[in-house]
Amino acid sequence: MSAWTTVIFLVISGFVLLIVEVLFVPGTTVVGILGLIATVLGIYLSFDYFGSEVGWWFTLGSTMFFGLAIYISFRNKTWEKLALKDTNVGKVNEGLTDSLTVGDKGMAISTLKPIGKAELNDKEYEVRTTGSYVDSGTTVQIIKIEKNNIIVEPIN
Repeated sequence: MSAWTTVIFLVISGFVLLIVEVLFVPGTTVVGILGLIATVLGIYLSFDYFGSEVGWWFTLGSTMFFGLAIYISFRNKTWEKLALKDTNVGKVNEGLTDSLTVGDKGMAISTLKPIGKAELNDKEYEVRTTGSYVDSGTTVQIIKIEKNNIIVEPIN
């Protein structure tokens, strides 16, 4: 009785681990490898404990069970329920620079080396220079706006 329990437990545990691998931990990870090892070990022990006839029945039954599980999951569209169907069309910081124009003046809040923070129109923005080093507290002016990149230069 103990041999039957061991073999059945290993085969069922292997299938459960493989299902967990596919549904919750995608990719080849320890869970999937352990599931494969448990299933193969269970089938091997069925050959070892009960002989080749029972071993082949376990192999056939395990293969049919796994094939049936895959067939049912595709038929019930299980994979579609788990798949992401929406597309993210938003952009980070979209419209961030709409209130700024070339020529606006402000003050560098941090040192610009060449990237740092500046206060422009009473708001804090991440800005960059054309490559020059600008100390904190220096008055800067916008010379170019590219998408969300604000290019500034110091005013002397």
